[in-house]
This record gives sequence, C-alpha cells and structure tokens, in this order.
Amino acid sequence: MKVLQLALVGLLGALVTLGVYTLVYAEGLSYLSNDPAGCVNCHVMRPEFEAWGNSSHKAAAVCNDCHTPHTFLGKWTVKGINGWNHSFAFTTGRYPDPIRIRPLNARVVQANCVACHETAVSRMTIEPAAEGVFCVRCHGNVGHER
Repeated sequence: MKVLQLALVGLLGALVTLGVYTLVYAEGLSYLSNDPAGCVNCHVMRPEFEAWGNSSHKAAAVCNDCHTPHTFLGKWTVKGINGWNHSFAFTTGRYPDPIRIRPLNARVVQANCVACHETAVSRMTIEPAAEGVFCVRCHGNVGHER
C-alpha cells in the first residue's frame, strides 16, 4: 500500500511541477490581464494582434472588450474555457490554420458588437428567418483589418 501511495504522491508532484513550469513558460498570468500583448504570447496570434494594431478599434477596444462578456462571471468563465482550449490546442498543435472562431466566442463577439454600437443597431430590424446573422458577416475585418 505504501508503494501505491508513494507512486500517487510522485505522480501528483510531477503533474504540479509540469503545470507550474508550463504556466511560467507560457506566461500564463498575463492572460489574467487586460493587456492585448498577453494574447500574443502564442505566436499564432501575431497576425490578429498586428491587424488589431492597424484597425480603428485599437483606439476604442482591447481583446477582452470584444472577446469576453462584460460581466464578471461571464468574463472569467469564457477566459477559463478559452484558456483551457487554447493551451491544449497550441500545446498539441491541433488548431485550424487560419484560426477560426468557435460558436460560443462568435456569440460573445456579436453581443459585444451590439452592446457597443447599440445606438446604431437599435434602428435595425432583423427578420426572424435571418436569426443567426452576425455583424461580422458583413463587417468581417472589423478589429482585425488586414
């Protein structure tokens, strides 16, 4: 029984050590900030970061303003989900090239477009059949103009 306990403690220690090393190596704490430079820790995000830097939205919004909900719980839930997904995808190299937004994130971006541009979109009417039409359908390069 002691051998099993030692093995489990050793395994747990190795996992914690690997986790801490990965967090430090990947500058994981930077993802807790609102600084767009944290999003570019992973080299695959550089084109999006540079495109944002050339866009009109640079003066008005950072990554979190568009890509996370504006409520405390919503923001940290989405950051947690995305943090896990991104770290897994980038560590294993299993992500689409070019990067594609997932449905959850597309809904978050849409809600933020509408919230920030409420005055303009409040005059618009969308037919029920057009449900699922997102702002980025027509404004696809907004925020990441190339």
